[in-house]
Amino acid sequence: MNGETIETAIPNIKKRSGSIVPLNQDKITLAITKAFHATGKDDESLALKISDQVMNRLLQEKQTNPADSIPTVEHIQDLVEEQLMLSGEAKVAKAYILYREKRNEERELKRAMLGIPNVETKVGINQLRVLKERYLLKDENGKVIETPEQLYRRVADNIAQAELLSGGNEETAKQWSDKFFHLMDNNEFMPNTPTLMNAGTAIQQLSACFVLPVEDSITGIYDTLKHQAIIHQSGGGTGFDFSRLRAKGSMVKSTKGVASGPISFMKVYDASTQHIKQGGKRRGANMGILRVDHPDIHDFIHCKDDGQSITNFNISVALTEKFMQAVERNEDYELLDPRTKAVVRKENAKSLYDELVASAWKTGDPGIIFIDRINRDNPVPHIYTIEATNPCGEQPLGPYDSCNLGSINLAKYLSPEGSVQWDQLRETVRTAVRFLDNTIDMNKYPIPQIRDMNKGNRRIGLGVMGWADMLFKLNIPYNSEEGCQFAEKMAKFIRDEADAMSQELGKEKGVFLHWKGSIYDMPNGPTFRNCARITIAPTGTISMIADCSSGIEPLFAISFVKRVMDGQELLYVNDIFKEVAIKRGFYNEQLMERIAQEGTAAHCDEIPEDVRKTFVCAHDISPYWHLRMQAAWQKHTDNAISKTVNFSHHATVNEVAEVYMLAYKLGCKGVTIYRDGSKGFENQVLNLNVKGKSSKQLEEEYKAKVLSGAPTVAPAVGSANANAMHVTTPPQATMGKELCPKCSSKNFVAESGCDSCKDCGYSACHVA
Repeated sequence: MNGETIETAIPNIKKRSGSIVPLNQDKITLAITKAFHATGKDDESLALKISDQVMNRLLQEKQTNPADSIPTVEHIQDLVEEQLMLSGEAKVAKAYILYREKRNEERELKRAMLGIPNVETKVGINQLRVLKERYLLKDENGKVIETPEQLYRRVADNIAQAELLSGGNEETAKQWSDKFFHLMDNNEFMPNTPTLMNAGTAIQQLSACFVLPVEDSITGIYDTLKHQAIIHQSGGGTGFDFSRLRAKGSMVKSTKGVASGPISFMKVYDASTQHIKQGGKRRGANMGILRVDHPDIHDFIHCKDDGQSITNFNISVALTEKFMQAVERNEDYELLDPRTKAVVRKENAKSLYDELVASAWKTGDPGIIFIDRINRDNPVPHIYTIEATNPCGEQPLGPYDSCNLGSINLAKYLSPEGSVQWDQLRETVRTAVRFLDNTIDMNKYPIPQIRDMNKGNRRIGLGVMGWADMLFKLNIPYNSEEGCQFAEKMAKFIRDEADAMSQELGKEKGVFLHWKGSIYDMPNGPTFRNCARITIAPTGTISMIADCSSGIEPLFAISFVKRVMDGQELLYVNDIFKEVAIKRGFYNEQLMERIAQEGTAAHCDEIPEDVRKTFVCAHDISPYWHLRMQAAWQKHTDNAISKTVNFSHHATVNEVAEVYMLAYKLGCKGVTIYRDGSKGFENQVLNLNVKGKSSKQLEEEYKAKVLSGAPTVAPAVGSANANAMHVTTPPQATMGKELCPKCSSKNFVAESGCDSCKDCGYSACHVA
């Protein structure tokens, strides 16, 4: 087409709402291409040819009747139908007509969902369902009063106002607001849930992550309980280290009584959480930490064994370097009095480690964090020692610190030819860093101590989502050496660009207040605006809004049955997989239904082998590769990562132990595991060595070398040994046996250290 001629003659079109927007031929071509796909045909050149013909007809009409008004969307769609028929594509024309009818039905459904007449929004039904439930503003009667686009504008305008606080003017603020809006409106970047919910409202609490100290006194314990309630009410999640509390049975001098121990007060915090909804929308989320050298560590490991207690907490054991070294040597380690630091007793480290692992195998709890490794990377050791993390484990923090998170949708940064658009990604990283830094100034902090600490450190957490989608589009298997190497490259790029932007902001607006005395305080030290920049967070709900895969997790299913608003069940097929299936000629509904039943495409011989290797799901991937991917990202992540290592129901305790040790050896800062169906643990039998378990020599040798610290060469992708730890996974593995507590959907997924529902958008996490 002669683009300049069309743009000059017909620059705009009129939408159904009456709004005038620029004419975009790409949208016409895409709609025609989808109609071809619906008939099982893949002919992009013919779709473009018909699109050109439609544009020519529009141009001819304008030249014939120059005074005619702006063409409408409906008229253009009529021309598409006519041109398809003239081209002999009757079946495609019918598919296009059905496509138009479906779009009309979707528009009506969206209007009904929002209760706003003549509303136009480009977000899909599933995204709108989540947005309506949790994010869109409502009046006192519960009626929705904003569209998704208005939500993004509300957030963008509010966050851009921070520019006025650092010397900018209204024009500058408007420019940044437009950039922020563009990223959210195009699903390229999403901030954490509290920012989406609260920015531009009376609440104005924008942070997702908080850590509060738990002092060994009644006053300290209940002051923190009050602060927890305030934070949960505003939409945040809280982490606690209970290691300062004296052990159960210890003498309390002031009362001459005995202490009840950390677990008793965890139950108090849990009960409070049960009665307070986060941001008025859901119960709060907590992380409970106890050091491995605390005398009550055995009680802590088993505090959730009954499935009824402390249900509003994730729990993790803080493992020290001394303890891990003692495990490796099968030696004793010391348990210390929290107050005096005197040695209370010694125990065999390997025995305690095995007890911890067995509990995680049985119930999924506790997770582990490597607390000394976390503090090795603490940028402000002069301010605090890091003791705990947020509820999902990706954000280590000191007392009273908080963090604002946001994630970039990597799937948006690929060209049509399948190459990474590094320049566009660079610009988004830079804009996102500025956005997150601005939230610190626009934040309304729940208590003064958090305000002072957050403004002193200015910690942000930029992460990613859509990683699995990007790998699909690049034909790179998640469970491969190539996938891990690409992860390192991507993580380094994002880290480098975020660091560069933070230094620019430091020169423009000033370094963080606690810079003096930080690890950066040296001659010609970096002028960081933010003490830390990168966090890989769970994105269960914001990734649903962005219509992409969650965090750095693999996809939980290629095809599955999804419940929609009226209770109907519809077959959902991943768009990327469907496009490939049509292009490669193996797409059919029966195959998609079979994949939905099995939860994976791995066992479908009619699908080409290279496609099956690329489109792997969470349970197609061995724990080994889950951990390798986490370790690859961790190399360039200064905070931490929230990720779940998935195990099949038939996995052994020894496999869990192996993964925990590999996490330690590979440089991870922590790890969370989930064995399929482990929440229903009361009917399971502990089996240390499932009969029939096999292992493949090459990977076993690799793992042995990693565990011993020797140099390694990983098994090559595509080799017979590339997925050896997967042998215990049954052919029809599913993501879990639990149901969503809100809608009872079976599509309830354990990933990124966070349970979330793929149907209704429910999330157990504060940030998802």
